[in-house]
Amino acid sequence: MFISKVHLDRRTFLRGMGATIALPLLDAMIPARTALAATAARPVPRLAFVYFPHGAIMREWTPESAGPLGQLGRILEPLSAFKDRLTIVSGLENRHAYGPVHAITPGTWLSGTSPGTAGGSFTTADQIAAVQLGRDTLLPSIELGTEAPTRISSGAWEGEYHESFGATTSFRGSSTALPMEFNPRRVFNTLFARGTVAQGFSPANTSTSVLDLVAADTARLQTRLGPSDCAVLHDYLDAVRDVERRADSGDTTPFPERLHLMFDMMALAFQADITRVASIMMAAETSQRTYEQIDVPDAFHLLSHHQYDPEKMEKLVRIQRYHTSVFAAFVQKLADLSDGDGSLLDRSLILYGSNMSDSHAHDHFPLPAALVGGGCGRLRGGHHVRYPDRAPLSSLLLTLLDRAGVQVDSIGDSQADHLIVDRA
Repeated sequence: MFISKVHLDRRTFLRGMGATIALPLLDAMIPARTALAATAARPVPRLAFVYFPHGAIMREWTPESAGPLGQLGRILEPLSAFKDRLTIVSGLENRHAYGPVHAITPGTWLSGTSPGTAGGSFTTADQIAAVQLGRDTLLPSIELGTEAPTRISSGAWEGEYHESFGATTSFRGSSTALPMEFNPRRVFNTLFARGTVAQGFSPANTSTSVLDLVAADTARLQTRLGPSDCAVLHDYLDAVRDVERRADSGDTTPFPERLHLMFDMMALAFQADITRVASIMMAAETSQRTYEQIDVPDAFHLLSHHQYDPEKMEKLVRIQRYHTSVFAAFVQKLADLSDGDGSLLDRSLILYGSNMSDSHAHDHFPLPAALVGGGCGRLRGGHHVRYPDRAPLSSLLLTLLDRAGVQVDSIGDSQADHLIVDRA
């Protein structure tokens, strides 16, 4: 650790020409000879909720037996390098997702509540966490997508459910749906270019980098930092410039690049402590996206109606494995980024899963659910945890909030004694 009389506040920003850029944790933000728990480097959790639509081919997801993880199934195999930080949870059901197919599937994933419940609270787990974990961050939470949502008919239930339940996983109260932002440039501006529009910086003006606006402040700061901090700052700003360049195409960014880009911006937001809560939909519900990059030219949603045809199911497995490989690259990035005396992965609690099981049957049991991360030492990985059939998904959500230090008695149909993953 670099020790000097210089001490920067954890909330130090690069400023210039109206731009304000949050910084990652630097040694200069940690007072010398002070217990880590009393400094800016104390472990604080990051919560992420990563949703993929259309369920999973469960035989390629679920391990054969409970207990220590052995060889992973084909869908989760890209996470093999992180088996010690991976917990697969089986036996879960979300009975509140039954109803209009797809129209309420994303929106009921994190609530444990039926959207048609009269007078019922419909605040999702991510937003419950954002109230407490977002008190000290620039943004309480971020909600990301990868493509524009499609309007999903509710059929016989038309008018009973708002169309937002098919387009987002995040709700703050029953009347406030938080849209998943799918335009990379708008996400970048929200995270790194706040306050710059008045200075002529906008999504339509990409000739000027936001980093150019803070160049003078950057140079002054570097004269105050030690070599290791300068290296961290250099790498961080290079990463910001990289995502800025890649985000220039906005909503015309090709889907594979956009998928990686959204995860990269999420990692930077966690690194700079811009937010501690993030949600992402890896594809839109009923997505007609094709996956030529893995030689699957079929439309995703149509393929999900596989009628148990082995060829179609094999293509679905390839799509689901591809999603996991992109997610695994995000996990690797968190593992590579330091945070105090650990990594961002050590601090993170990530739910990776779907609110549908068999996409042809459109059922919601057994749900694919996996936890990744260390949770500041509160989550034990390397196991397949199997619970009695039809255990409520909300119990797992309550567990995540508990491990993140979010004080809440219940969520949806869970109860305080429903914590279903053992502590580390």
